[in-house]
Amino acid sequence: MSEHIFLGESCEIGPITARKRRQKAFQVRLEAALFQKNLPLQGHPCNGDEDLFPSKIGNYSKGLPHNHLGEVNLNAYNALIRALMTGNPDYFESIPMGGVARLANPQAAYAFDLAGADCHNLGIVVPPAFSSAWIAGEMAELYWQALTRDVPFADYDTDPLTLAAASDLSGFSDFRGPKANGAVTTGTLFRGNTPGDLAGPYISQFLWKDIPFGAATIVQQYRTTAAGDDHMTSYEEWLNIQNGLAPATPDKSDPTPRYIRSGRDLGEWVHRDFSYQGILTACLILSGFGQAALAPANPYLFSATQGGFTTFGTPHILDLVARAARGALEAGWFQKFLVHRRLRPEEFGGRVHNLLTGAAGYPINPELLNSQAVSDVFSKFGTYLLPIAYPEGCPTHPAYPAGHACIAGAGVTMLKAFFKESFVIPHPVTASSDGLSLLPYKGAPLTIGGELNKLAANIALGRDTAGLHWRSDGTEGLKLGEAAAIGVLQDYRETYNEDFSGFSFTRFDGTTIII
Repeated sequence: MSEHIFLGESCEIGPITARKRRQKAFQVRLEAALFQKNLPLQGHPCNGDEDLFPSKIGNYSKGLPHNHLGEVNLNAYNALIRALMTGNPDYFESIPMGGVARLANPQAAYAFDLAGADCHNLGIVVPPAFSSAWIAGEMAELYWQALTRDVPFADYDTDPLTLAAASDLSGFSDFRGPKANGAVTTGTLFRGNTPGDLAGPYISQFLWKDIPFGAATIVQQYRTTAAGDDHMTSYEEWLNIQNGLAPATPDKSDPTPRYIRSGRDLGEWVHRDFSYQGILTACLILSGFGQAALAPANPYLFSATQGGFTTFGTPHILDLVARAARGALEAGWFQKFLVHRRLRPEEFGGRVHNLLTGAAGYPINPELLNSQAVSDVFSKFGTYLLPIAYPEGCPTHPAYPAGHACIAGAGVTMLKAFFKESFVIPHPVTASSDGLSLLPYKGAPLTIGGELNKLAANIALGRDTAGLHWRSDGTEGLKLGEAAAIGVLQDYRETYNEDFSGFSFTRFDGTTIII
């Protein structure tokens, strides 16, 4: 139909005409696009391992064919690089694969989005190099996380394994996890580095409290796996999984649902969760706290006649959480496939094993090789491989940054923009050592901001507990997700009619941003 028919039949009212509204809508979109277009271009340096090691021992290659050392077939690796360099869909279909596993969506690295910064213009720091003291500390932490999977968080202060882990990690020259008075303690062990991470229980209140879900209430007791259910500790099993073969044995389920009370439980939660599940449920819990938990800048807080819903209400928040999550994943996939191609910890574990058994020579930092973590893993399992919580091991995409961390960083940033970070969470809880009950938490007050940061760390570092990711995959993935969310908020800032002073919240580095 022609335009004049629509205009002639229109009953709309409002401050501007249909033609002016259309022009205004175009201008809003144009200005948002120009804002993103005019941002400085980001450089994307890498750690140089791909050029340094001709055999590609420092890069991700799971799913491609490998030799008996787990070193990738170079023809297959070069075919992957050709596909990534060209972006040609046909080239991706000609990559030689080693088994039944398929690469996880590498073409997502080229996707464009219509809100927020372009995923290729969000930067991230260079990850640790293969031979560095930094990666040695990260790998030692992963060995300890595997060894302590079945220690309840409530018992960290007294269990011999967690006491040994804290002592051993304190001796690494470049370990970048949180510390107290210069040392790793059972109170800082395996925690995140953002404000609030060290306050209260290890697990965020948003992973324990009941979830209001429409007419139902979801109790956060989840299925988990049985104690001691570790995988890829034999060399044959490890090599088969690197080649993309199906796992030989399934995981062993615990028949009793439990509140998350150990590293194993947390690792299984992030094994089974969907996309932004943790952020969605946190938003529902936060919405149940009422108006007092909303950010002070919410324009409906002091209105005598209106309340937020489509804008500045729960539908608005949930929509932006989802939008930011996908944009954060696109940014992560760009870094994973087109910049870093960082090897997974399970691949590095194979390098450690082959070096220490004399099968190969690799320049691995001696701080790791001489650590108690490596010694204790060998004593328990008979190999130097990293014990993995999942039969299939890691997903078939590179390590850096962690996708879970990107989503968590974006989603938590959105929630901090809409909710009052200083609001004290009512009736905090902690899980019993068996995970069968929640007990009242009697410590210092826990705030929305701190517990959201802790939620992000739980989701990001929970993948480390399973053996899938490095600490820096998580900490830097959170920052990348935060940047993606900030870009979305910037684009939407001028779309609201309300008298709105802007979004204000605390970033993961502790600084305040106003949008």
